Amino acid sequence: MSLNDTISGVGTVFVQGLFLSLGLIVAIGAQNAFVLRQGLRREHVASVVAFCALADALLITAGVLGMAQVVGERPALAKALALGGAAFLAVYGWRALHRARQASTLDVTESGQSLGPIAAMAQAAAFTLLNPHVYLDTVLLVGSIGAQQPAPLQGWFAAGASVASLLWFSALGFGAHWLAPWFARPRAWQVLDALIGLTMWVLSLLLVRHVVNGL
Repeated sequence: MSLNDTISGVGTVFVQGLFLSLGLIVAIGAQNAFVLRQGLRREHVASVVAFCALADALLITAGVLGMAQVVGERPALAKALALGGAAFLAVYGWRALHRARQASTLDVTESGQSLGPIAAMAQAAAFTLLNPHVYLDTVLLVGSIGAQQPAPLQGWFAAGASVASLLWFSALGFGAHWLAPWFARPRAWQVLDALIGLTMWVLSLLLVRHVVNGL
């Protein structure tokens, strides 16, 4: 494989991981609302952002490496997980497009009791680690899709997915005063959901193509 092919492969896998993670994490939910609230209040923003991004990165890396080990010598299982992931992404994309037809907002205010550093980190940990969807998204889904990549590129896939978390939580925390009014507009979430839905469908088709090419 030439250097150009290697660079192209790294870039493609990195971008796939980036967009997959963004599609899963950009949503109206308790964790995002908490990070946005801390950003609005300017309380322990760096610590909260770092914790959420690092937790995602560790779970994503564990998922990709763990699933790669599980399916490494089981091609039938790898294909089954790939098709299952493609189906999940297709349904997830359909749900996002369905949400795009409805009006919803992420409306967070600066009111409420001030949190100390320990309390803020405890809440960040609870919103991150006590949510079962976090493990479904990072360990199972992202992990199984990352495990489909060639072994030398799996780390780049995990890196792309981890960078997506870092970018998103940083934007929420440090850009809260700019993003909060925007996220309070139903139209903004409708556009985001439409983009997420289309992205998930593209990723689903790529997974199906990967399985078909491997037959």
